[in-house]
Amino acid sequence: MTLDQTKIGQVVAAQMEALEGDYGEDCEIGDVCTIVEVLGPHGSAVRVRTSEMRPHTVIGLLRLAEAIHISGIRGEGV
Repeated sequence: MTLDQTKIGQVVAAQMEALEGDYGEDCEIGDVCTIVEVLGPHGSAVRVRTSEMRPHTVIGLLRLAEAIHISGIRGEGV
């Protein structure tokens, strides 16, 4: 049985629409990171893939994303 890619496709499409709406055509996409939880008979696993393989860059990107997400949960402006 193959993995259904629908959810990833929907999330990426929504992200692209949001980016285009917020930033227009004068910008470009920098580094990209995907985090996916996989559920199955084994339980739960998390996989991460990035376009940038330098660990300090990936960790910085993840920490910034975490801070932005937490401030959004708290209702704080970024």
